[in-house]
Amino acid sequence: MNTPIYDFLQSYSEREVLRLHMPGHKGKLYCHPLSAVFPYDITEIKGADSLYEADGIISESEKNAAKLFGSTRTLYSTQGSTLCIQTMLALAARPGSQVIAPRNAHKAFINSCILLDLDVVWIFPEGENRGIVSFTYSAADVEKAIISSKNPSCVYITSPDYYGRMADVAAISEVCKKYGLPLLVDNAHGAHLKFLEKSLHPMDLGADMCCDSAHKTLPVLTGGAYLHIKNERFASAAKDKMALFASTSPSYLTLCSLDLCNEYLENTAREHLEDAALRISKLKGMLAGKYEILETEPLHFALSGIPIGIDGHGLSERLRFCGIEPEYCDDAYAVLLFSPLNSKPEFEKVLSVLSGINPKDEKIKIESFIVPQPEKVLTPRQAALCESEEIPLEKSLDRICAAAKVKCPPGIPVVVPGERIDSSCMNILKKYSISTMNVVK
Repeated sequence: MNTPIYDFLQSYSEREVLRLHMPGHKGKLYCHPLSAVFPYDITEIKGADSLYEADGIISESEKNAAKLFGSTRTLYSTQGSTLCIQTMLALAARPGSQVIAPRNAHKAFINSCILLDLDVVWIFPEGENRGIVSFTYSAADVEKAIISSKNPSCVYITSPDYYGRMADVAAISEVCKKYGLPLLVDNAHGAHLKFLEKSLHPMDLGADMCCDSAHKTLPVLTGGAYLHIKNERFASAAKDKMALFASTSPSYLTLCSLDLCNEYLENTAREHLEDAALRISKLKGMLAGKYEILETEPLHFALSGIPIGIDGHGLSERLRFCGIEPEYCDDAYAVLLFSPLNSKPEFEKVLSVLSGINPKDEKIKIESFIVPQPEKVLTPRQAALCESEEIPLEKSLDRICAAAKVKCPPGIPVVVPGERIDSSCMNILKKYSISTMNVVK
C-alpha cells in the first residue's frame, strides 16, 4: 500500500525549500529534542492537500484506510475520537432530539450533546456495580430505551469500554435497524479489532458509524483517529460536519503517522496482533488463580488484586514501583493496555512482577453501589449555558450540575449537566476524588 502523505513530506524535506510559511520552526534542525521531526511538520502548502477539503494526498490516504477497514468512507482526525464523536452526532442527530446511550459514555459525548443541543435517554445498569466505567447491558435494554423515548435520533454505545469489556454490537445493530435508527459506536479503544483473526470491529458488526482512536492501540501519534462511515447517507456531508468543530491547523505529523499506519495494517499488523493476543491470553491464564480477571477484548488486561488483599490503586502502585505504568486504575481494578508492539520480554516482565506480589493477610472488600439516576431538571445544553459557579462538593447537595466534572481517565461523569446532585451522587463523586462542582446559579 502506498503512503502518499509520508512520501510528500519526505520529498519536501529533502528539497531544502526556503519555508516562508508556517510553522515557525521552518523545518530547521537545531539543539532541541524534537528537532528531527521538524522537517516533516508543515502546513497546507501547494501539494500538501487540506484535511477538510481533501482531494489530493490526504484523500488518497483516507481511501487507503477505508479499503483496509471495509467502510464506505473513512476520515482522519488529528483531534482524537472527540472530533469524530462530534461529527457522528452532527450527522445522525437532529437538534432538540434524543440520543439513546448507556451511562458509561465519555464526557466527549456529553460535551458534544451540549454543543449540538441534544438530550440523552440513559441506559443505567441494573443492580450494584463496583464503579461507573463498565457495566453490562443487552440489546433488549436498548430497545426498551428506544420505546420509552419521545424523539430519538440515534443510538450511541461505547465498546470496548475503559475496562475493555465489549457490548453485543451485532444484536444492538439489529434493534436499531428495527426502529430505523442509526447506530454510532465509540470504538476509541478498539482500532485493532478489525485485524484480529476474526474481526470484532463495529464496521463488521452492523454499526452505521464508529470512531477509532488509532493512537490508543496502534503505532500512531497521540490524537490520530479514524471516523469510519458505513451508511452511505452520512458519507457525503461528513467532511463539512467535521470542519464545524475542527482546528484549521491539523497536525501533519499526526496525519503522516496515520498514513504510515495503513502500510503497517496491510503488511504486518495481523501477525503482530495474533502474537500479542496469544501472549496476553497465556498471561491471563497463568495469573487467573491469583487475581480476579475480567473477560475483555484481547489487548485489555483488567485485573483485581482483591483476592490477595490489594485494591486497584495499591496494585497500580506496585506496578509503578517496578517500572510498569498501567493505563487506568480505580478501587477495584488495574487496567493494562497492550498493543501489537509490546515485546516478549515486556510480557515476561509483567508476569514476573504480578507473580511476585505477595498476598496480604488482611482481606479487603470493595463496596458496590447502585449507579445513581439523578433527577433531570434541564437539558445538558440548557444547564451548560447557564451562569454557573464552582463550589465545594459538600455544598452542592440538591444543586443542578452545570459541567461534567470528571478526571480523565476515565472521563465518565457521575452526574451530567442538567441533573440534580443528590446524596448518592455526592458519595460516588468522593470516591473519584472530585472535591468541587460547577453548579447552576
